[in-house]
Amino acid sequence: MSFWIVTDVGSDISLDYFKRQKDMRILPMPYRVDGAEKLYNMEDEPTLSRFYQDLRSGKMATTAQVTVDDAFTCFEELTNQGHQVLYLGLSSGLSGTVQSAQTAKDMVLEKNPKAKVTVVDSLLASAGEALFIHYALKMRDEGKSMEETAKWLVNNRQRFLSWFTVDDLDFLFRGGRVSRTSALLGGMMRIKPIMHVNHEGKLIPREKTTGRKRSLRMLADKVIELSNPKEGQTVFISHGDCREDADYLAGLIKEGLKVKDIEFFTLGPIIGAHAGPGTVAVFFMGDVR
Repeated sequence: MSFWIVTDVGSDISLDYFKRQKDMRILPMPYRVDGAEKLYNMEDEPTLSRFYQDLRSGKMATTAQVTVDDAFTCFEELTNQGHQVLYLGLSSGLSGTVQSAQTAKDMVLEKNPKAKVTVVDSLLASAGEALFIHYALKMRDEGKSMEETAKWLVNNRQRFLSWFTVDDLDFLFRGGRVSRTSALLGGMMRIKPIMHVNHEGKLIPREKTTGRKRSLRMLADKVIELSNPKEGQTVFISHGDCREDADYLAGLIKEGLKVKDIEFFTLGPIIGAHAGPGTVAVFFMGDVR
């Protein structure tokens, strides 16, 4: 029996990518800009340039998890239609979204014990979560059951690697990732951190360098060094309103690896609020995080 895949906008899946899929839903997530409450839906992707203009002008953005009500409404509607539901959520190391989905699942099962809902914590964010979903979609297209797909994802999620760099350390300071002193000194010295998402799904600084191009080359080096397999992979790149830098990174990767394809995504408000304009992230398969 086939199944629906549900996720959240923390995956930064683009409208273009979504339109190429079937039997898939993406839940919205709330956020605020200078205290004004907003709800980000995937259909709002054309407004992202304005969001980044707001951040560059000094406005403050904060985010919240998927609401239980939104998850419950989606799960109930699909299961009432007789569908199975596989929810693949934003890392529990960064958000309470998976807990919201689990609570919604419990509510659905209380009303309909025969409903089939599975919740999987991706332990990933942005297009890393999207890549996780990409593999789930491939398995479903190959005829795998929801149980087989969920089991493979859980068993292999530590092989999904995520590497980031940011352009402005102040956004990491706001999120508690670096101290105010580190942010100020880093800005003056043009320091660019190289970070990854660890086995707990948390964003961790790993290395640092100076200069934008050098930081992008370090990301490419990580992909070339750590990817497995070395040929035929689909690589996902997300960016905070800096497509030229994402294209530059893609070019470096193609020089060192025979990739099958590279897909591009723009960071939505949920991730972009914490990473900031100029963030570039790359996601691929390797051996272990």
